[in-house]
Amino acid sequence: MIGAIPPGARPLEAAVYHAAPGMTRHLLAELGEWDRQDGDLLLRSGPVLPARWVRNIWTRPFLLEFASLGEAAAALRSVQRNWAPCPARLFRRTALLAEKLPPLPSKPKVFPFDPPPAPMGAFTLLDEGLLLGSAACSSPFPNGELRFEEDTEGPPSRAYRKLWEALVLAGKRPGPGDRCLDAGASPGGWTWALAGLGASVLAVDRAPLEPRIAALPGVEFRKGSAFSLRPEDSDPLDWLFSDVICYPPVLYDWVEKWLDSGRARNFVCTIKMQGEEYDRATTDRFAAIPGSRVVHLWHNKHELTWIKVNE
Repeated sequence: MIGAIPPGARPLEAAVYHAAPGMTRHLLAELGEWDRQDGDLLLRSGPVLPARWVRNIWTRPFLLEFASLGEAAAALRSVQRNWAPCPARLFRRTALLAEKLPPLPSKPKVFPFDPPPAPMGAFTLLDEGLLLGSAACSSPFPNGELRFEEDTEGPPSRAYRKLWEALVLAGKRPGPGDRCLDAGASPGGWTWALAGLGASVLAVDRAPLEPRIAALPGVEFRKGSAFSLRPEDSDPLDWLFSDVICYPPVLYDWVEKWLDSGRARNFVCTIKMQGEEYDRATTDRFAAIPGSRVVHLWHNKHELTWIKVNE
């Protein structure tokens, strides 16, 4: 049973939120109140909240008292195989406990691939004999970390990793015959990734693509502002992608036109925050669009990603 608790453990009517790297301040603002904080882990009583500045959410946490590391490991193994350590203190003791559990996959992932079906749990030690854990987590990857086997020669930048991660989480990706718009394409990282999947790509930006990216089969480059491209001026799209640097309301207004037109089926857009601020109001508007979600990818920085795909 997914989300089961070990024998003798005490379930908590709460959730644990693991902040995205460097984004704890935004997570604290989202939660409003919390019961305790251990490093980047925040325990909050009540139902699970739709927090965005997280790498992972422990949705069915429990407390487990134990007399030895062997006893703790046996209790965790009795529930499921995969457990990711998340030390906030007692680092050495946490590592010793992890050694008594089945090893987790450590090789970088080769894109494309589907998310693993097996559940991924997480735990931390609060004291020498007290463990906080959850067999059910929002991310299928250890502590939300998704590392790819990188291509160091093909793409002109490392931005393609964001797109790869978004497509893995979306459970769907473009392929041959799909028409894509890549807004804010320069120097061409996302265009390179989409062309590599066999899709045709209209890349739009004020700055040019790298010549070798522009020369890829199926790639068409158009110089100018992507936001000046109106739905009625384009053929219907299978995918609309945006990694444009702009204020979130500007992105929302443009996306709304495409949604209203019905001329784009699937969307992946980066919501880039300006300065140190979090535009929560606009983010809430994106999240309210039916059939979509807003997430902080492992490869995001001070930004969020909006994903909407049709079945």
